[in-house]
Amino acid sequence: MGSKCYGEDGGEWEDTAAAASSSSNKEEFEKRVLETVKVCEQRKEPPLVWAMEVAKCVGSSGLGFPCPELAHLLVSQLSLSNNNNNYQPSLWKFLDQALSSALLSPLHVLALLTSRVIPRRWSQPEAYRLYLELLSRYAFSFDGLGTDGCGKKITKFVDAALQLSQTYGVQVVEVGHAVVLCFFSIVVGLIDSTLCDWGLHMTSVDKETGVVSSEDGKDMDVDSEESQIFRRNEHRDRMKKSNSFMAFEVLGKLTENRKATVLLRLVYLNMPEKFDGLLQRMQFLEAHKQASPNLKSAYQLLVKLSANIQRAMGFQYQLHKHQLIGKLIDVRSCKSVPFCNSVSGWLACWVPFDIYMENAMDGKQFPVTSAIDILTETVKTLKVFNRASWQETFLALWLSGLRLERDPLEGPVPHLESRLCALLSITPLAIARVLEDEPSCSSLPGCKASRYMKCGYGHGMDGDRASRKQGLISSLQVLGLCTTLLCPPNSVVNAANDAAAKAASFISNSQNVQDRLSGGGCCDTSLKAGGDMRHLIVEACIARKLIDTSAYFWPGYVPTSATLVPNPSPLQKSPWSMFMEGARLTNPLINALKATPASSFAEVEKLYYTALNGLEEEKTAAAKILCGASLSRGWNIQEYVVQFVVKLLCPPVPPHFTGSRSHLVDYMSVLSAILFGASSIDTVHILSLHGVVPEVAASLMPLCETFGSLVPEPTHSSSIGDESSIYMVFSSAFLFLLRLWKFYRPPLEPCITGRGGAIGGELPLEYLLLLRNSRTQLQNSGARDEMDNSTNMHGSTLDKSIYIDSYPNLRDWYCQNKSCIASTVSGLSSGNPVHQVADKILTTIFWRITKSGTMSSDSSVLPSSSIAGPSASTGEDAYQRPVLPAWEVLEAIPFVLEAVLTACAHGRLSSRDLTTGLRDIIDFLPASLAAIISYFSAEISRGIWKLVPMNGTDWPSPAANLVAVETEIKDILSSAGVNAPSSLSGVSPAMLPLPMAALVSLTITFKLDKSLEYIHAVVGPALENCASGCPWPSMPIISSLWAQKVPRWHDFIVVSCSRSVFRQNPEAVAELLRSCFTSYLGLSHLLASPLVSQNGVNGLLGSFISAPGLCPRVAPGFLFLRSCRTIHHIQYLNHVIVELVANSSRECGVEWASTNFPCHRRLKSTQTSLSVAIARAKELATLGASLLCVAGGLQLVQELYLETIPTWFLSARRRGDHDKEKHGDVNAVSRILEGYSMAYLLVLSGAFIWGVGAEPQSQAFSRRRLCGVGVHMDFVVGVLEGNVSLGCDPATWKAYVSCLVGLVVSFAPAWIREVRHETLRKLATGLRGWHECELALSLLERGGVAAMGSVVELVNDVL
Repeated sequence: MGSKCYGEDGGEWEDTAAAASSSSNKEEFEKRVLETVKVCEQRKEPPLVWAMEVAKCVGSSGLGFPCPELAHLLVSQLSLSNNNNNYQPSLWKFLDQALSSALLSPLHVLALLTSRVIPRRWSQPEAYRLYLELLSRYAFSFDGLGTDGCGKKITKFVDAALQLSQTYGVQVVEVGHAVVLCFFSIVVGLIDSTLCDWGLHMTSVDKETGVVSSEDGKDMDVDSEESQIFRRNEHRDRMKKSNSFMAFEVLGKLTENRKATVLLRLVYLNMPEKFDGLLQRMQFLEAHKQASPNLKSAYQLLVKLSANIQRAMGFQYQLHKHQLIGKLIDVRSCKSVPFCNSVSGWLACWVPFDIYMENAMDGKQFPVTSAIDILTETVKTLKVFNRASWQETFLALWLSGLRLERDPLEGPVPHLESRLCALLSITPLAIARVLEDEPSCSSLPGCKASRYMKCGYGHGMDGDRASRKQGLISSLQVLGLCTTLLCPPNSVVNAANDAAAKAASFISNSQNVQDRLSGGGCCDTSLKAGGDMRHLIVEACIARKLIDTSAYFWPGYVPTSATLVPNPSPLQKSPWSMFMEGARLTNPLINALKATPASSFAEVEKLYYTALNGLEEEKTAAAKILCGASLSRGWNIQEYVVQFVVKLLCPPVPPHFTGSRSHLVDYMSVLSAILFGASSIDTVHILSLHGVVPEVAASLMPLCETFGSLVPEPTHSSSIGDESSIYMVFSSAFLFLLRLWKFYRPPLEPCITGRGGAIGGELPLEYLLLLRNSRTQLQNSGARDEMDNSTNMHGSTLDKSIYIDSYPNLRDWYCQNKSCIASTVSGLSSGNPVHQVADKILTTIFWRITKSGTMSSDSSVLPSSSIAGPSASTGEDAYQRPVLPAWEVLEAIPFVLEAVLTACAHGRLSSRDLTTGLRDIIDFLPASLAAIISYFSAEISRGIWKLVPMNGTDWPSPAANLVAVETEIKDILSSAGVNAPSSLSGVSPAMLPLPMAALVSLTITFKLDKSLEYIHAVVGPALENCASGCPWPSMPIISSLWAQKVPRWHDFIVVSCSRSVFRQNPEAVAELLRSCFTSYLGLSHLLASPLVSQNGVNGLLGSFISAPGLCPRVAPGFLFLRSCRTIHHIQYLNHVIVELVANSSRECGVEWASTNFPCHRRLKSTQTSLSVAIARAKELATLGASLLCVAGGLQLVQELYLETIPTWFLSARRRGDHDKEKHGDVNAVSRILEGYSMAYLLVLSGAFIWGVGAEPQSQAFSRRRLCGVGVHMDFVVGVLEGNVSLGCDPATWKAYVSCLVGLVVSFAPAWIREVRHETLRKLATGLRGWHECELALSLLERGGVAAMGSVVELVNDVL
């Protein structure tokens, strides 16, 4: 029997059976049904009999139940009778019976009635009333859809009736989609119809959302005409009025249902723009409640409906809190600050702030990502995971920054200026980003809070921003209680006093104004005040408009020591005021401007344009001033100074410039001043913190290309000290560029870690350019929300994408350097012009050799006679120096080094002459230091050179302090819980490979001069890297030699040397990590360790390194942070951290259940001890995640998801046997804590790298997050389905999966959309099997539109 049946609203009916395929059978079916109905009506049969008889007709026609054809027929008959003013109550009663008897689908019938009855509610009030009754009764009857074929058919009919696909922009192919969208459409339709009935018309509402009432205009015209007929029917008039109120009653009843909450929340989370239309309507009702008498009467109904909608928006599924899993996911360990004056008592939940801050102070690393970006995401992540208020979050951030305010050991490392930059510039800028970010109503993509989420509807942008700002203000007020942490370092006491005096002066001036208004007088006074770090912090916030000057009136803000003193002399103008007024840049003014930071953007901007367009002497002076105190201590405007420094590195082409040479040559004096001023260790670190490394690298490349191609003056002899020479400008730019890219490291699988760093090898130069180009494209496209304030301002005149091929000379050297690292120089091609240049360098630099015989870049023809004589820098040979472009000299340096090193190895060149010659090469062209380091580094790693004795005759001797240095290194490692490897100090004399001996001998000849800091900044890291490639004794030898040269650096050198043990010693790394956990948490099973004498942040990172004159003691966390980036087998860290977190969490559970401790017996009957154990497990995971992310970044987190955690679960059986031997039978709580800590470690690590928002920091991060999270969830599903066999305890696995899902749902719901729908469905099925239905429901509802059907199925089953 099959025919194509056509419905008025449903379009073409599908084939249902062969018997119904012909039109005659369709007509026969309709005729039989109508006749049956008519007979039943005539007999006045009850509705149940009607249903039985009609069911026979359906069955005899070969149709199934629920029957869509029957629904179309009955609704058509109702519409026909209503249109003919022939109201048939019996037919409505039969329809009710058919619905309750499952003859019809309630979803289908309500969709058909909605599209027909609501538009005609005025002319057919009785039908509208009965429709509301049916809606109230059957709105949530999702079952009864029959077979899959029937369900698809009904879904198609519902979609056609309400035009769901067109309205919501999705393909409605599942019953679940139809249920959600149909219900939402009915809710919106009833609200719209009621507004229209009461004469309220919205103009800005999205009419497409109100699909039901979209034809009101047309239908209302008909109703207006028809209403004239029924005007006198008072009963119907009263019914029409009461229907509007009944519609609100029905809406209130429906929306308070738990199923309605789920359905509304699905639209809210997955179609926020459509849900916004509903919020617009609710706000409109709220705004007109006083103007409309009907709304006044329905006020209570409106309040109920509004409350139900808000509850749907903020609804959180309640886990089984009586179960341990529920307690784990809901744990709230972050409380207010109890120990403001004790950093060691600081709560563990904020330790990631401290670890990141301390890690950012490592001057050897130059992250390519702005610290502002990283800190902003970390603030958001920790606030979410700690479920903290904004006050608690910001206060924790300030305290972590204050902990940095200690000067490190004296040495070639960033000092206090960089640490103050982090506190007073980077932190306020990160907070500004947090305050500016548009709040979202959800972490899901596209779910932005709109302006309609005010007045109680959601959290609202204005309300959320006000909450954030108030949290900042509260945190600064509470910060005043932390008096011991606010004591300023000596170098900033004056600045703190000035800030406090500024506040006191402001208050005094305000009082004077009031006195004058009241007739009082005032005197000329000045202020003296004792300030602290909070005054500097507040000034930094005021400068960036995060708070206003009302902060000056906070109780206790102005110190009691502030006093008014008479001011006998007129106020002296500041140097910046004089500059802004046009004073000439004389030497005294220049010195004053260099020593005094600028206070406004206008001052810095004028300085920048002076450097570009001023007189020649003014240009150089302006460049030096810009790199002075304004850059290092101008915290309130530092981001602007950084911007202008970067722009000056690549100045624009003058408007009327002509000539064949580069315009950069005309800026040589300015560039020289900028390069020298910006290349100090602290300044480069500050630039790195502001995230401009890619921009600086891109600006330096044209300088290197241009000045490296120029021929210097013929009289040129030495570049050292001549700042404006061509060689000096080139060398400064070239060495600056190479500091940003660790050129001396061998190419060991360069891998991007994300969030600024690389492991194994360093980022290639191409990657820096790629980052710079991507930022430029974002700026050019106006993608403001992708970049922070400071980064956007770092644009230079290079507004186009650039590539290394744009600079052929730099590219050639870059390729040659990689070739020299990969193979020996002898393996390179010979006979080209570069050998002639090498011979010329050998002839002039090693000139005494040429008097004894022929010197050639071919090492086989070196003379055998010894070489001795004065340095080539003397006047005797100055005229012989080659006059060549710097690029040609650099290209020849490897061949020169090959020749002289071979000659020294064969005894034809003395070690003294070798060192002197190398130093003369550097004096001649400082940039050659890069080629020397690169060559020696490669040769050391090859291990082909003989060892030479460091005996004090041929090479410098470390014997004077070698034993003492080795002893101190052992003590440092021992204090950090690490067993030092055996030393070879007993071997006499000490030995080093020839290239290593030559390099260290060369470096100790350099003068310690501020002007040579750009050289020391390259030499130090390179020397440490080279020594790490030698056997262990090399580092003590090098440390001893440098400690002899610079005794005041002794402690710094010894501490640096102690780090090298971790480079290739996995066991030492494991011991250090174990000590990190012990020192921070003071684990009870390790109470015998001396490390737990102080725990917390001070125990982990240390409050100081050592007291003066004592042997250095370094905290294990500090030692780890300074060593982790150089560990060769970085993947090993994952396994160590996972084992430490798991074992320690398990032991927390064992101790909780133990009867050996009286306190446990006393508390065991309460929840206190269990809460402590849970909090401890969370602390362990937090510490592990923090250490893992700073050590390996994206690579380690990716591996954690894809390999480490799955491998751990697969191989857990062996660990279980070990635990039984150690602790006996491990209790269930221990297993659950173990699984919880693993889940927390995994999710928090991912959140630190990828963020918890809908959009990761970069497109690359988005792809990696999609891969990591999705693949790991597939692994979980594979285990749940029995496809993978685990080795862990079932309790551990269940706790892990439940907590993993719960944590992702609670803290990172945006990740769920990146998991395949099929995976989510299977995961939810597994959770249901564990009776975690609420958790399964919460998971699915965040899975996007595709998961709506699965949500409806689950809701229908469990609610």
